[in-house]
Amino acid sequence: MRPDTDNPIVVKSLAFAMRIVRLHRYLVDEKREFTLSREVLFAGTNIGKHVKEAVYGENRERFALEMGVARRKAAETEYWLQLLVFGEYISEAEFNSLDEDRTELAKMLTSITKSSAQHE
Repeated sequence: MRPDTDNPIVVKSLAFAMRIVRLHRYLVDEKREFTLSREVLFAGTNIGKHVKEAVYGENRERFALEMGVARRKAAETEYWLQLLVFGEYISEAEFNSLDEDRTELAKMLTSITKSSAQHE
């Protein structure tokens, strides 16, 4: 099964979620870190979950609501990533790589939510 390859936000959020899943696996297996890894897993994968719910929502209001939740999950993910780098569970380079993708997603989600608000 392939993701909605014609929808960039769906593709990017799915790819980011897979990076977060791999990060979680690394943190648990290599660093024996369970609390922060679970939080970043939940927040980071929920971005794509809410994007998907928005795309297949029943109306514009639901679309805007779910995209807004996805945007907030992107901000929450930043928080958990910051804790991981400050706690020295991941390197600055690993943080920067993940946060670059997260920032790109957040910018896309902000643009989408602003555009949605203008069409209401």
